[in-house]
Amino acid sequence: MRGMTRDGTVFLIDDDDAVRDSLGWLLRTRRLLSIPYASADAFWAEAQGWTGGPSSPCCALLDLRMPGMSGLALFEHLREQPWFAQMPVIFLSGHADVPTAVDAVLRGAFDFCEKPFSDNALVARVECALEQSAERLSQRKRSQELQQRIAGLTEREQAVMQWIASGMPNKLVADQLGISVRTVEVHRARIFDKMGVRSVVDLVRLLHQS
Repeated sequence: MRGMTRDGTVFLIDDDDAVRDSLGWLLRTRRLLSIPYASADAFWAEAQGWTGGPSSPCCALLDLRMPGMSGLALFEHLREQPWFAQMPVIFLSGHADVPTAVDAVLRGAFDFCEKPFSDNALVARVECALEQSAERLSQRKRSQELQQRIAGLTEREQAVMQWIASGMPNKLVADQLGISVRTVEVHRARIFDKMGVRSVVDLVRLLHQS
């Protein structure tokens, strides 16, 4: 927690001024930062400018029915983005929209809250969504760091790494690549150093976390 707000941002996307105001007030009472949008078009116009997706935990509270671009249409646009999983979407739906909201959950939405909703239940789902966003962003960061480490290996080191990560002994790696066992040992030491690991087990665990 930093200052008066928890980590994370909630995007409030609803054409009803009263709904946006009440949700903004509710989230403020729970020390959650929110940013309101009066239409799906307004949010989409901004989201298209994101390079690489969100940089901090976030989620969207999205009304299904709005003038112009509907919440469902916006959701379809978001699903096509490589960073979609890093911004969970919670639909706000009326009773008649529940089947549509359920279908959206099956296609990747985080959840839906039926109007009128319980304040505590809604905030609980928002908090869970922000936690998921934080974990997905952490996974992305780890994956990027891993790719940078791999890119720092020479072509031969990458080849040696693949063989030793498969459990092949140094002698068989040497035979496979037509080099001496001593050369394999040198490459192995450099690989461990560049990848920041101390053993083959650590290396395998690191490669499988991406």
